Amino acid sequence: MIIIKRDEELEKMRHAGRMAAKLLAFLGDHVTAGTSTLELELLSRRWIKKHNVQSATLHYKGFPATICTSRNNVVCHGIPHADDTLQEGDILNIDVTLIVDHYHGDVSRTFTIGKVAGNIHRLVMRTERALMKGIAAVAPGAYLNDIGCAIEDFIKPFKYGIVTALCGHGIGRNFHEDPLVMHSRQSQKGPMLKPGMTFTIEPMINEGHPDVYTSQKDGWSVYTKDNSYSAQFEHTIAVLEHGYEILTLP
Repeated sequence: MIIIKRDEELEKMRHAGRMAAKLLAFLGDHVTAGTSTLELELLSRRWIKKHNVQSATLHYKGFPATICTSRNNVVCHGIPHADDTLQEGDILNIDVTLIVDHYHGDVSRTFTIGKVAGNIHRLVMRTERALMKGIAAVAPGAYLNDIGCAIEDFIKPFKYGIVTALCGHGIGRNFHEDPLVMHSRQSQKGPMLKPGMTFTIEPMINEGHPDVYTSQKDGWSVYTKDNSYSAQFEHTIAVLEHGYEILTLP
């Protein structure tokens, strides 16, 4: 069931979204060669404590960290480690979800470390543009599938792989709510978008094939099957009376 948010709930989600975006921006300032993803996790924990907010991911179904750190061929849900050290030419997605006053804000972006190869830089830039194309399709009276169509139409000419095994989701008081938000064209148009709906759009785009697998070692990290690099960007979105609002801006 899709939960329609009241105005006062949307205001709480704005606050949660802003805080999540501020944490992500703070961490982004520390994404440099030689830094480990565990160091980023420790910075996140201190920031969360200082600002008196709550991580949604820590202990969620056993996840051990306040952020997901997914480097290079890790698509999503990467776990911070002391021996996972960033190097020149890497890309790193950091995914932040916070709970503020019982409501969630979920945001992620892919950072480049130093000078990256041209093809990888293009992958990252195009993935961010794909997210914005999907967001631009959001409007009352549009359909959920319009989002995936917009993303696929933009990405298809580049012959990248759009990950279909994972998707966006409704969000609010719960981390994951209806509807599922697919990032590619579906056979059904899906539910009509209505004011008060809130959900994430978070395309994961592989430079190679779209197939992925989950690590048997940690049970969380999702990798590209062909070892290609993968980029992801994410925002939490609200449908408004006359369009949309990005809730996860600092």
